[in-house]
Amino acid sequence: MSTVTDGYGRDRRRVRYPGAPGHLDLGRDAIAPRVVVVGAGIAGLSAATGLAERGCQVEVVERERYLGGRVGGWTERLADGTAVGMNRGFHAFFAQYYNLRKLLGRSDPQLGQLRRLTDYPLVDAHGRRDTFRGLPRTPPWNALAFALRSPTFRVRDLVRMDARAASPLAAVSVPDIYTQLDHLDAQTFLRRINFPEAARHLAFEVFSRSFFIEPARMSAAELAAMFHIYFLGSSEGLIFDVAQDNFDVGLWQPLADYLTAPRTRGRPGTVRFHTGVAVERIDAEAAGYRLTDDTGASLTADAVVLAADPAGLRRIVAVSPTLGDAEWRSRIAGSANAPAFAVLRLWLDRPVNADRPGFLGTGNLDPLDNISVVDRYERQAADWAAETGGSVVELHAYAVAETTPGPGQRAELRRRLLARLHTLYPETAHAGIVGERTLWRQDCPRFAPGDFAARPTVVTPDPRLVLAGDGIRVDLPVALMERAATTGWLAANALLRQWNAAGHTLHTVPAQGRSALLRALATRERQTR
Repeated sequence: MSTVTDGYGRDRRRVRYPGAPGHLDLGRDAIAPRVVVVGAGIAGLSAATGLAERGCQVEVVERERYLGGRVGGWTERLADGTAVGMNRGFHAFFAQYYNLRKLLGRSDPQLGQLRRLTDYPLVDAHGRRDTFRGLPRTPPWNALAFALRSPTFRVRDLVRMDARAASPLAAVSVPDIYTQLDHLDAQTFLRRINFPEAARHLAFEVFSRSFFIEPARMSAAELAAMFHIYFLGSSEGLIFDVAQDNFDVGLWQPLADYLTAPRTRGRPGTVRFHTGVAVERIDAEAAGYRLTDDTGASLTADAVVLAADPAGLRRIVAVSPTLGDAEWRSRIAGSANAPAFAVLRLWLDRPVNADRPGFLGTGNLDPLDNISVVDRYERQAADWAAETGGSVVELHAYAVAETTPGPGQRAELRRRLLARLHTLYPETAHAGIVGERTLWRQDCPRFAPGDFAARPTVVTPDPRLVLAGDGIRVDLPVALMERAATTGWLAANALLRQWNAAGHTLHTVPAQGRSALLRALATRERQTR
């Protein structure tokens, strides 16, 4: 690995992991391997792209009728018949997401479908606000500047913090940080280092809940790794991009067109998509694998990429006894999902105030976690708002229930979310609701204390069965959508290596803290324990 200046991103110290050398086209002089990818989320699409670009025959089987998984999009109709774009909610495409950008760049080399938001403000229950606008990008000055200008973080708070106990946070090394902190929950860790409570709610809690889990149940190691990825390990900054169109139109249909186009020089092998089909079972056979779907049809393959969500992975493995060994199957069975979350999207008959940001993160304002004014950045929503004089507003509530709640709990959550919206954006209190959609989901991986060691990895006991997804362990500094993309590329590389094909080069933020002084202090702290 080495530091680089090529590819997406501006950080000259990001790390490059070169792909293994080998054949560029497996189908040129022989019959190309046939691979089935189960799941067309970011992980599955990354794997399919990596394999197809080396000449593999790729079949992608997706349970939903759209691509993109949890970042998928589709069309619905309001009561008046108007077609509107819909998805599972706001997603931030950070500049640190090098491997995701690599995927999107296949069909959009200039990433023109992404646009930069100018700010990412945060507000808490007392009206205190933080902003990421104008921060220096270089660590540690970015974190220091954020802390010093925050109304929740005073100079004396820095003095009161336990520097020795906080040293792992300031000098993260991946994967070592999991040995140090994965036994602790994030809330306990922050209290041990005397991190100010108000700042905890406004900064760390906002980020931790983006993992769909509250700090008291999130691994302290995951929190520290997150702080490293977005602050002390990267100079890309915290301002992020958003998709300019609904995800289906702007991101995944162009990628599907790229992957399914007739094969020519410089183009990937053709990929076939099977949407609206769920894989029920996978059987290992002498010549490879047989996959049976919910219609009773089957596909055969030389290799399989399992890129299903956590519950889907558990379900498939549980009914596929020929896969893996007992220890591996136990790991899969022991994985768990994060709590349920809700997304409430509203089409209102009047605009919100012009100074409202496209995205507002909230702290200690349960059950609300953020507000998005969708027509500020998404083309379909903007067109609807321009035609009607209204606005499209989205409310997120993360980690709201252990299981998907019943009708009474759902109605109460809606009432509380609307009350928060009306308090924060009073102009919405008298707005008419032209249409609304509520999504309840519980399909995200859990990142609780102790989970890391037992998490399944990309490689499995079966050399030609590999895993991908944001719940799959990878010992690199990546998270969320970037973890999904990275594991997808790594899954492709693991299979390509077996056929002596060239792998794909990946990038991450540095795996260690950038400050030699902070790393030395962290090492000294570990040695004195």
